[in-house]
Amino acid sequence: MSEGTKDEDRTGDGTRAVRAGLPAPVKHEPTLPGPVFAAHFHLPGEVTGPYLYGRDDNPTWTLLERAIGELEAPGREDVETLVFASGMAAISSVLFSQLRAGDAVVLPSDGYQVLPMVGAQLEAYGIEVRTAPTGGDAQLELLDGARLLWIESPSNPGLDVCDIRRLAEAAHACGALVAVDNTLATPLGQRPLELGADFSVASGTKQLTGHGDVLLGYVTGQDAEAMAAVRRWRKIVGAISGPMEAWLAHRSIATLQLRVDRQNATALTVAEAIRQRPEVCDLRYPGLADDPSHKIATQQMRRYGCVVSFTLPTRARAERFLAALRLVEDATSFGGVRSTAERRRRWGGDAVPEGFIRMSVGAEDPEDLVADILRALDASAE
Repeated sequence: MSEGTKDEDRTGDGTRAVRAGLPAPVKHEPTLPGPVFAAHFHLPGEVTGPYLYGRDDNPTWTLLERAIGELEAPGREDVETLVFASGMAAISSVLFSQLRAGDAVVLPSDGYQVLPMVGAQLEAYGIEVRTAPTGGDAQLELLDGARLLWIESPSNPGLDVCDIRRLAEAAHACGALVAVDNTLATPLGQRPLELGADFSVASGTKQLTGHGDVLLGYVTGQDAEAMAAVRRWRKIVGAISGPMEAWLAHRSIATLQLRVDRQNATALTVAEAIRQRPEVCDLRYPGLADDPSHKIATQQMRRYGCVVSFTLPTRARAERFLAALRLVEDATSFGGVRSTAERRRRWGGDAVPEGFIRMSVGAEDPEDLVADILRALDASAE
């Protein structure tokens, strides 16, 4: 749980990120203790206390969970965070712990490409799956009788944004829980619990940790009973983070505000630099003043993210563009300090054109990155 105070509520994002989850100072002890590698703990007598067995809890998780909770819900003591082995482990924990046969769930039709696989599994368990796109708050039309609304805003990879507060109010009026995938925004971009969500869920693999060397997921929630079910699911499935991964994630959070501000600013610079290129179409970045999502994004987000998407005329043109880049690596995922880009259709799961590019803007010098992208666009021309 977050241990914040009213004074900490007024702390800036950078200060909060640097100090999030740190234990009270003890003379001669490290400010951030190293990872605790333990499958079991000394446990004489009655089964009581915080650490019983390595699948249930770990001191390194505790510090990381406290840190994430302080970012997702500063100053709140009624919020709990649980970390998982991956973002999909975190997503699955909410869906499968909260839904039962006969329930209905509303998912985004344009969300992360693994969601259709999850939806098929839910249907196999007797759960009704309804889908609608993120843009235009289209999920509103499907809420009647639903048990859970799943929101992904901004959506991946299309970068559409929905009105989280409006959807959450409508869902709660229908008796549904609300979960928001906050991966692309990060807690420094938006705080779903403040917008009315019951769960904020994310892949910490992406910008939260930012170095491309950790697989991690987390769930932050404010309902004790619902979070107890999520914790029980984690115990049953055993989808736990290793202590080294948890420690690396906590260490990385200290630079989150520095990375996010640099990457978000550069993403806007990149988007503005390529918007006039004749071969670039369907350019999306919520930070652009003329982006279809800009108005609502500005109302609920404090930062717009590091991902820019656009479409080149053909698959061949997109592949030539990616091959010509020197500073941008052709790789999946996003949010790392090194810029990446990929042709998303190669995975087959996203309903996007063959020439659709998802670009994750890193921490390189903006002028160097823009020059590389413009040069690659020129070099890829037939």
